[in-house]
Amino acid sequence: MIPISEALDKVLAEAGQRPARRLPLSQAVGLVLAENVASDIDSPPHDKAMVDGYAIRASDVAAGHRELTVLEEVFAGMVPSLAVNSGTATRIMTGAPIPPGADAVVMVERTSGAAETPADAAGGRAVRRIRIDEPAVEQGQNIMRRGTSLQRGQQVLAAGCRLRAIEIGLLAEVGRAEVLAVPRPGVAVLATGNELVPAGTTPGAGQIRNSNGPLLVAAVQTLGAEPLDLGIARDEPDDLAERIGRGLEQDVLLLSGGVSAGVLDLVPQALQSLGVRQVFHKVDLKPGKPLWFGVLERPSRRTLVFGLPGNPVSSLVCFHLFVRPALARLAGHGNEPLATREARLEAGFRHRGDRATCFPSRLFEQDGLSFVRTLDWKGSADQRTLVEANCLTLFPPGDRDYAAGELVPVYPL
Repeated sequence: MIPISEALDKVLAEAGQRPARRLPLSQAVGLVLAENVASDIDSPPHDKAMVDGYAIRASDVAAGHRELTVLEEVFAGMVPSLAVNSGTATRIMTGAPIPPGADAVVMVERTSGAAETPADAAGGRAVRRIRIDEPAVEQGQNIMRRGTSLQRGQQVLAAGCRLRAIEIGLLAEVGRAEVLAVPRPGVAVLATGNELVPAGTTPGAGQIRNSNGPLLVAAVQTLGAEPLDLGIARDEPDDLAERIGRGLEQDVLLLSGGVSAGVLDLVPQALQSLGVRQVFHKVDLKPGKPLWFGVLERPSRRTLVFGLPGNPVSSLVCFHLFVRPALARLAGHGNEPLATREARLEAGFRHRGDRATCFPSRLFEQDGLSFVRTLDWKGSADQRTLVEANCLTLFPPGDRDYAAGELVPVYPL
């Protein structure tokens, strides 16, 4: 039996980042970028209007020329056909290119219509005029210059960043329909036990519903990995070998149950027969002592194998402490430290036992301080109480009475 910290070190020593591959943007959100990305364009690609209004020469207003002839209207996606000269203006929409000769844009709300000169008898077009009501207009007003946001050849994203929605948008802007990224780990989930029946089945005598499988699939999905639900394996060598073999085609295999010391705890020997190398078995942890960890190495794939305890709280605790950091490493997030913080015990707590205990608890803030309330947990099969928990409080091994207000480490869930 080894300490928690040693077990985690051994897990991370076996977990390496998955090889990156080129993926379409639609599949890259949440992944880690595996290349530096530079822009292939200036953005904006031209001087553009930041508001709806009129493109003018600021010197006209400075000279007192406030009634201007409107040359044309330019919308986003159009190109101006006429240059703005003294005494003229172009009606312009947000995002449209600034016409030659103009050096400012006046918001439409700061203008008013002047009299329109009617078309003459010879067929000349009507002339529209606009009045500038803004007291003063400065050069560059309401204009975003070309390349202000980014310039051609400029690095816009660095390898190692996580691709959120905004990064996906930026990649599209700089012409990357595909990107080199670390793909999501594939995680097979297999519950074991003759006593298990599916969630939609009414248990018979001696049976219980399989809650570990759905719990672990959901936990994998929450972390952004790709789960493969292998269902329930019976405590029979052939069924275990067949289903475990399918799971070993993934990056990670999570088994629940069958790793303790019972007569039908057949998982370790089934894994050994399939070539999985044991790294450790049993951790100084409550709940979660029977945890088994090993690795299957082949030229084409390396699979991390976790044999989690069969009780659901034990299984989830081991998932958070050991599986979660391994998945982070596989997904390219590096050595993400286990999220820990300190909080004050709301009430006194008596710890008894020679193993470190992760106790389901409730973390909350009060008067600017972090407090933790230990819950009325009834053991490693008590999922009902775990639903109320948002953290695990870690109590080191040894008998000790903790006082109210004492600082203790907690793992947020």
